[in-house]
Amino acid sequence: MLKIGLTGGMGSGKSIVAQYFHALGYPVYDTDWHAKYLMQHDNSLHEQLIATFGIAVFVDNKLNKKHLASLVFNSPEKLAILNQLVHPCVKADFLRWVGSQSSPMMFLESAILFESNFSSIVDHTIVVTAPEPLRMARVMLRDGMSKEAINERLKYQWAENDKIMMADYVIINDDRHSIIDQCNGILSKLTES
Repeated sequence: MLKIGLTGGMGSGKSIVAQYFHALGYPVYDTDWHAKYLMQHDNSLHEQLIATFGIAVFVDNKLNKKHLASLVFNSPEKLAILNQLVHPCVKADFLRWVGSQSSPMMFLESAILFESNFSSIVDHTIVVTAPEPLRMARVMLRDGMSKEAINERLKYQWAENDKIMMADYVIINDDRHSIIDQCNGILSKLTES
């Protein structure tokens, strides 16, 4: 079973690439979705979050994502604490998920694949990249975020070039190169190895 890590900065298009691989029949584990699910449903993690950040991180027993984001994206220390609580749970959940799959290849989608050291639990890595102005425009359109808010979040992610240097494969999503051709080329190389 090949485990492939898939990453890219905000607006790079990594989710579109993940959707393409999923459409081809490959299982995809979305770390962002699973992290939110675990924060709400894993009792131990749920209790640790309340003990660390206060009861307001949950409203009517649902994760208050806006409140939690307002706490951690203004404080590198609090973000580090949150990551120390959440990342081990996500890694353990991913490895359980891998054990339930029968596909010869599966994908781990994570915006912070290298920053979180999730890259240590996969066999190969793919970075999806796009020019920064295009990424900014995509996120502003998709999420309605200001440039300042986007830049605040990007401060906690590695620079694109650092991710590219660490990756085994790179997909350029600049609206000029075919994503499908690049994905298929990578799949051919992975299935040959």
